Order: sequence, then structure tokens, then C-alpha cells
Amino acid sequence: MRADPFADSRFRKFALYREEDDSGVSGTGIVAYGVQFPPPNGKCVVGWTTDTASVAVYDSIADVQAVHGHEGGTDVIWE
Repeated sequence: MRADPFADSRFRKFALYREEDDSGVSGTGIVAYGVQFPPPNGKCVVGWTTDTASVAVYDSIADVQAVHGHEGGTDVIWE
């Protein structure tokens, strides 16, 4: 019997939360959900909850924050 490949998974789930939306594009509250791959990969996949519902891949959570952080206006909430 094959071992469960996810038994020791270090995938990390997160949400992007905004109190305010200065751009008027993504809204407030939880605006996206994501998952970060375990080291050494560390890449993040982010899926938006907006009408466009796009999905994007970033090299790191720091890159997600740099692009979508709204200068500290977006919180990363880890599960």
C-alpha cells in the first residue's frame, strides 16, 4: 500500500483580507484565497474572489504582498 503523500504536507493555505479598497476593483473583506508550496519551492498560487476570478502564481508570499499588499492595506491570514 502506498503511503499518503500528503500526510506530512507543509502546504500553507491563506486568505488576503482588505479593510478598504482604494482602487475600487477587488472590494473589501476576503478578496482572494491562496496556497503556498512547501520549501524549497515556496511559490504561491492565488485565486481571486472577484468577478474575474483569475488565478496567478507568484515566486513567494513576499511577492504576493509586494504586488497586492496595497502598502500594508492587505492582511495575509494564514490557516
